Amino acid sequence: MADDRDDVEREHTTVVETGGGGGGGLLAVVLLIIVVLVLLYVFRADLGLGGSKSVIPSTVNVNVNHS
Repeated sequence: MADDRDDVEREHTTVVETGGGGGGGLLAVVLLIIVVLVLLYVFRADLGLGGSKSVIPSTVNVNVNHS
């Protein structure tokens, strides 16, 4: 049995495990990147990233009614 009446001073180290953690931050960064990429894809024409947003129409329909 251990003797609690020792006069020798001993050093004790306590190890606290936090369970890993940190996965939530990584998940948030990945989701943020996905959201930014989707928004860039949706608004690519407005941002001038390869969408064809021409001001000049390709065809002009003209109806001329003669009376």
